[in-house]
Amino acid sequence: MKIPILILIGIIAVVIIVFGVTNGMNDAPLDVVTVREYQGVKLDDLSAFRENSIKGVQYVNIEEYALKIGGLAETPYFMNYSELQELQHVEKLVTLHCVEGWTAKMLWEGIPLMDLIEKADPDDRVTNVIFKSTDSYTTSLTLDYIRERNIILADKLNGIELPPAQGFPFIVVAEDKWGYKWARWVEEIELSDDDKYRGYWEEFGYSKDGSLDKPMFDR
Repeated sequence: MKIPILILIGIIAVVIIVFGVTNGMNDAPLDVVTVREYQGVKLDDLSAFRENSIKGVQYVNIEEYALKIGGLAETPYFMNYSELQELQHVEKLVTLHCVEGWTAKMLWEGIPLMDLIEKADPDDRVTNVIFKSTDSYTTSLTLDYIRERNIILADKLNGIELPPAQGFPFIVVAEDKWGYKWARWVEEIELSDDDKYRGYWEEFGYSKDGSLDKPMFDR
């Protein structure tokens, strides 16, 4: 018995839809597979972030990427992404506060910055740490703050690899600091004794300290 052409077309369409849905299940958006809760605390998803970088989202070629740690150091060095993944990682639940008024509470995972700094044998004169990004963005944090707060250079958030919009391959998780201190797409860490150094937004008058509990602007 011949199957009418319209019925045959209908059967083919159903097969395509079913297989299309099944095969597409592995292509779920990133926020579907992220951790939603940590130790009883509800986490924000990726939609909490707003794009506000100075040159747009950076897409770093990880095959060519190497993080440089240098400046006032006895043994400056480079490490590629694979080598950095082998270092000790720790988790931190930290909320990013943007000066635009939005926040993002995330579970961050990354490398303690002091581990990277000490590996370079910093000079005794070092008081400031300058972060330089692939889009030419810069900012800085004091060495004391990094040490006392065990600040991390994160490569994961909410259980997934850091997405490009959030700073892949690395973002500075500057807890209790405004978002402009959270340098994304970090490619160089410079150890310095320049306590007056001002990064990109600090040159526009934003506070060099950047603490949430202090004035947002330097007068």
